Amino acid sequence: MVDLSTKYMGLDLPNPLIVASCSLVRSLEGVRRCAAAGAGGIVLKSLFEEQIEAETRELGEGSWLPGHTEAREYVRKMGMALGPRGYLKLIEEAKKAVSIPIIASMNCVSPKWWSDYAKQVAGAGADGLELNMAVMPSDPQRSSKEIEGLYLEIFEKVKWRIGIPIAVKIGPYFTSMARMAWELCRRGASALVLFNRFYQFDIDIEKLALAPGYGFSSPEEMSLSLRWIALLAGKLSCDLAASTGVHYGAGVIKQLLAGASAVQVCSTLYINGIEQIGRILEEVRAWMSQHGFDSIDQIRGKLSQMESDRPELYERLQYIEALAGPK
Repeated sequence: MVDLSTKYMGLDLPNPLIVASCSLVRSLEGVRRCAAAGAGGIVLKSLFEEQIEAETRELGEGSWLPGHTEAREYVRKMGMALGPRGYLKLIEEAKKAVSIPIIASMNCVSPKWWSDYAKQVAGAGADGLELNMAVMPSDPQRSSKEIEGLYLEIFEKVKWRIGIPIAVKIGPYFTSMARMAWELCRRGASALVLFNRFYQFDIDIEKLALAPGYGFSSPEEMSLSLRWIALLAGKLSCDLAASTGVHYGAGVIKQLLAGASAVQVCSTLYINGIEQIGRILEEVRAWMSQHGFDSIDQIRGKLSQMESDRPELYERLQYIEALAGPK
């Protein structure tokens, strides 16, 4: 029998397939369905910074003490305590309902809210926390050092407050992706999730207005995370999880061979149904059996740069050969 069990963030998973943070797991029923379909772990729908800020601002503006700064601050803190009640309840209920790891998720762009909320999430029983940091480097006045410092500040403030493992989900937009990954792991991240898929942008030329782009990923988008996981595997002290573009068993196998400890899926569940989890796992089992592999440990990182006798193929030479053709 093929053993798909693995470890991620120090957590025991029955298999490496994790349902990524999305609306499919914003309710207890969704969590149950994904667990029943065979998911190895679940990252709950994210708690968004803007959502919390709006809730606390509304509560503060509704205060009957408009001239009292201390009273407004008290009301604001009360709003922060009440805001995530539904989220904390979902964590508690999910932990009772399923046996697989439940990972909370926070989507943040500043450090001001998250250390207090992270403590509450840990207290609700979450097995781990995924910090989904989505700072778009669009301001020409902000240096790369300032943006990278913000990521590290958010992470360290949360890390200081809680004892559960933390994964950091980031995008690829860093001056030195490898250095940023190393810094986060050095400071105590249990895992990195590569990569965050930013909001897709479009323009409606008939209405002359902004419009959302296509919401789902495609399998072709997997190449970016695949390369970076292959480049970083074995060089960092933390686990790596792949995200974006994994739709079928072949994608999971590729990411494991590159060095991923776990693989997150989302778009394929919307397109093909939650039952796709079981189909993907069967494809992985069949491939491993066909190639004589009994466990995930036997294939993880087998095709990473660290294990390659031609490491240059993972970087520039691959680009040159694509243009000029193989020798």
